[in-house]
Amino acid sequence: MSNLEAKKQAVQEIQSRLQEANLVVFTDYRGLNVGEMNELRGKLKAVGVEYRVFKNTLTRFALQNSGLEELLPYAEGPNALLFSNTEPVEAAKILFDFAKTHKNLEVKVGLLEGKVIEANQVRGLSTLPSREVLVAQVLGGLQAPLYGFAYVLKANLSGLVRALDAIREQKEAS
Repeated sequence: MSNLEAKKQAVQEIQSRLQEANLVVFTDYRGLNVGEMNELRGKLKAVGVEYRVFKNTLTRFALQNSGLEELLPYAEGPNALLFSNTEPVEAAKILFDFAKTHKNLEVKVGLLEGKVIEANQVRGLSTLPSREVLVAQVLGGLQAPLYGFAYVLKANLSGLVRALDAIREQKEAS
């Protein structure tokens, strides 16, 4: 395979990842050593997220081919891209938790389901509860009225039983 073919294949790979991922985050990793990069990769890989460094020229070609020209200014300097096909909140949480202890990691911009989001919006994403927690909250919210309804029904039935019992006692006494 020639060098040109390898570059075309790399551009195609980046382009497909950009289109398939529900969350893409551009980060500046300047100042992180190899051990720290591997630590971050390991944490992200554990939840099915990929974190890779690509050449900026190849990334720019992939961005242009994908119609994402507004991201071209972010394809400058040392870039590592996070690609998440899973829960975007979890990936953002891991990234920002890591950035808290590694000040050299800078989030530049994100792409959430095809829409460009600023770094502060990626940070906001990291503060949301996970999908599982949200589902549990919704289910809890749905159950609360059912419990209340069951309690009201039980109370009404108890009142009916007491009233019928009082009527029975009155009839027996008379």
